[in-house]
Order: sequence, then C-alpha cells, then structure tokens
Amino acid sequence: MAGLLGSGAAWAHAGLPETSNVTLRKGHPEDYFVGATFGAVISRDSGRTWRWVCPDAMGYGGWRPESFVWRETGELLAATGNALLSSKDGACSWASHPAFKDTWVTGLAVHPTDDAVLYLATGRSTSATNGVFRSEDGGETWRALPLQRAGVLFSSLRVSTADPRTLYVSASDTARMYLFRSDDAGETWEELPQTFPDLVRPFDFVVTATDPTEAHGVWARVSAQGATHILHSTDGGRTFTARSGAGIDDVFVNMDVSADGGTAWVSTYNSFFRSQEGGAFSKLELPTGNACVTRVGDVLYGCGSPWLHDWSLARSRDEGTTWEPLFSLEQIQGSHQCPAGTPVRELCPSRWPQVAETIGAPLYPDGVPDAGVPDAGTPPPEDAGTPTGPKPKPSSGCAAAPAGTLLPLFLLPLLRRGRRREDPCP
Repeated sequence: MAGLLGSGAAWAHAGLPETSNVTLRKGHPEDYFVGATFGAVISRDSGRTWRWVCPDAMGYGGWRPESFVWRETGELLAATGNALLSSKDGACSWASHPAFKDTWVTGLAVHPTDDAVLYLATGRSTSATNGVFRSEDGGETWRALPLQRAGVLFSSLRVSTADPRTLYVSASDTARMYLFRSDDAGETWEELPQTFPDLVRPFDFVVTATDPTEAHGVWARVSAQGATHILHSTDGGRTFTARSGAGIDDVFVNMDVSADGGTAWVSTYNSFFRSQEGGAFSKLELPTGNACVTRVGDVLYGCGSPWLHDWSLARSRDEGTTWEPLFSLEQIQGSHQCPAGTPVRELCPSRWPQVAETIGAPLYPDGVPDAGVPDAGTPPPEDAGTPTGPKPKPSSGCAAAPAGTLLPLFLLPLLRRGRRREDPCP
C-alpha cells in the first residue's frame, strides 16, 4: 500500500488525491481554481469542464498552498508556507518571487475591493527577522511595513472586509503568542499578547477571519490538549471569547463568515460546522471527510472527500444545509490546456495517465490522446480566458472508472478515518 502512494511524481506531495481549497476569480464567477493534494484543478466555463495542473509544473516542492488569490486581471498568486508563487498566463507557467527566496511566506491577503493591493507575512525561523509587506501593483513589488520583528514568526494575515485599513496578523515567539492590529493599512501597529488561562498549554494561535460588518470583529483559533478552540473578538483582538464550547476534536482547515456576520462556518479534516446568530458551532451532515469552506456573495463553496461521498466540490445557497455538487475527481478531463513550451504543457500530459487511473477518470474523454501530441492544448488569450473543451461526464461518477482502478486507494481512507462511504452504485 505504501507503494501506491509513493510510486509516482503525482503523489510526491501528499497522500490521498483530494481537494483542499477553492478560489473564484474576482469579477469572473465562471472561473474556478481548486487546490488539491495532487496539484490543482481548473475550470474556465462555470464548472462544465475541469483540467489538472500538476504540482511539478507549479514548482512548489513539498509546500502546498493553503489558498490562492485570483485577480481580476487573471493573475494567480499563492503563499505556500515557503515561496510566493504567481502565474500570469492562466496557470500554465508559475514563478517564485525573488524577493522572498530567503524567507518563508506564511500569509497572503488581498484588499477586498482593490485586488492590486496585497499584504504578505513571513515566518522563516526564530533566528530570522520576519515581517509584513505590502504591494500596490498586484504583487510585482513589495514594501516592508514597520512591523518587522527578529525572532517572531508571523503565521497568518487578514484584511478587514468591513474596513480595509484594518489589518490583523497572528504571530508567536518561543514564549508568547500575539495578535498585531493596524488601523491605518499597516503604517502603525498595536501589539496584543494572547493568553488563555482557561486552557492547558495552548499553542498555535492563528487569525482566521474578520467580521464583514465590524472592523474590530475578528476570528481566530488556538489549539490545546488535542482540540481546536474557535475564538471571536469584538474589540479588535484585545479579548477573545471561545465560541466552540470545549473545542472541536479535529484538525482545523479554514473558516468563513456570512456577509451580515451572523453565520460562521468552520471546516475541519473530517467535518463541517456552523454557528448562527452567536450560537454554538454544530456539526452539519455534509461535507464529510476533507472539508474546506469559501463564501462568495451569498453562495457557499465546500470541498468534500470523494472517498466518503460522490463529490469533491459543491456549493450551497442555504448556508450549508443542502449542497449542489459541482464536480468530482473522476470528471477531470486531462491536463490543463496550455501553449507549447509552458511547464504545464511540457510536464503534465505525461503524468496524467497515472493520475487518471488512480482517481477513476477516463484517460482521454474526447477520444483524442493529448499526452505528447505536438499540437495538443489551447493557448489562452491575454487574460487567460476560457479554453474550449469537451462536455463533462455525468456527475454521479458511477461508471467513470474502469473496474478495479479505485479499489486499492479506496481502502486507504478506511485506515485513516476508520469509516467508509455508502456505495452510490450498488
């Protein structure tokens, strides 16, 4: 079984093939970019077709991005925990920003109305000077803000959606945990040490979200004794109130908040939680397995584990009560269509057959092999617009995989999670 995970380049970065985050392009709701444990999956046509971007072409090594920023201009950016990655041609070519080659980029946040304005935090080691940086040209150039500290690791950064001049950065050193807040777009900062006397040996304090209607409303999480505690502050981070009772007995993935601030969602490795009108977080029926959450307008997007139910990405229009599947892994139709000479075009087609076999996707859904064919791929226009492609398969996925291809990996989540999904195709 270990050989199944380590036999090829596709699995060099993680174990099971699953989705891990979702990003929609600003101003272009038809464009989806879904981060995964095996690279990324992209759709440029409102989810009708999906294509794979292999991790080798993205060049992020062993540091998988937890989220992406997709600017209206078409540029994609991601903080990997190591490099700052960007693509200017619709995910066909990727580059690391040279300004951060000697540090670790741990946080990336975008201004809610002007996506040329970005903020970045670093956290390489306690022996280095880390800090917060600002870009006003979409990430081309960066200016160090006054918050620079030797021996402090900055872990996450959020821009208030209620007032973009308000910034929050979580951090720690060998002795303490901090929240730093700026109310003037990063020119001055208030240092707010965080202590949690009711918790035993708390650690890993991270800012996670801001309130959309109140600039001094901010969310965070902290770990203690194997549980994740969800925290909320209404005074700009000076004091926090626990909103998850005794804590959530699972690994935190991410969270989001409704436009009116009344509902909050938390995704964990195995479950999905919702809090309404200031109440406690309760576990919802779906998604299960590999959860993530992103709100865009009134629509909620969630990742799901294909090993536990029949979709890898879905959306909800009723705050997570019901879900409409958008795609499952077996619907991926091959490697991303890119011009000749780009890393995705040169590296991904030869890796696709192994991935297709593992996830149960058809090797060539339109009947035309594209791996190694000189004229394969559709060059994107200047803004990396929607390439044409074949129609997707039905979303059920019941007949997608050749017999026997899913069985070996199907057993892995049983060992990892100790449970199994219902068979959708008895």
